[in-house]
Amino acid sequence: MSKQWLKAAGVRAIKTVAQTAVATIGSAAVISGVDWRVVVSASVLAGVLSLLTSVAGLPELTDK
Repeated sequence: MSKQWLKAAGVRAIKTVAQTAVATIGSAAVISGVDWRVVVSASVLAGVLSLLTSVAGLPELTDK
């Protein structure tokens, strides 16, 4: 794993975590109804899955 791969995979994972958090929070009718444990666990799982998916390859790193 190169520095370039780690950076690209990290950026992708952070974006995935943020998107998952927004989607999970958005599913509650009101902010007080948000189950923060679910938000955190779903977001962390999405980040891990993103990193594992990146092992298969990152399109942004392919030679053109």
